[in-house]
Amino acid sequence: MALFQYPATGFHFLVSFELPSSPVDVSFQSVSGLSVELEFEEVKEGGQRLFTHQLPVRTKHSDLVLKRGLYSGSFLTKWFNDALDNFIYLPINLEVVLLNENHLPIKVWRIAHALPKKLEISSFNAESNEIVVETLTLTYHHVEVINDLP
Repeated sequence: MALFQYPATGFHFLVSFELPSSPVDVSFQSVSGLSVELEFEEVKEGGQRLFTHQLPVRTKHSDLVLKRGLYSGSFLTKWFNDALDNFIYLPINLEVVLLNENHLPIKVWRIAHALPKKLEISSFNAESNEIVVETLTLTYHHVEVINDLP
């Protein structure tokens, strides 16, 4: 008899980077952009007016967007600044891991060849008591999804 499983919740996760330093850089409040789309090429067949053939060409990935509170002295922010300010690009790999209630991985997204694309800091407002949020946008080559974890 199979055990009944509830759908996974999205609030318990971690992000790990293959950077030479600092495990502090894994605390994020949100991760978005884990999507893959298949691009198609339209081919018209001579004499056929009812339809066109749609042939798969390649996959296209959305940008990965990570949000977290602003850290001072973050190695990840230095990696971003090196790319955006100094044009020093160091592609890295990273993993987004969805965890269960026992802190064990449910699903892993291995993201290959990520590069910084955009760094955004939330607005400052003297009338509110909010944390400054740093939004990191990455572009990447591909993602490998690991499903069947124990």
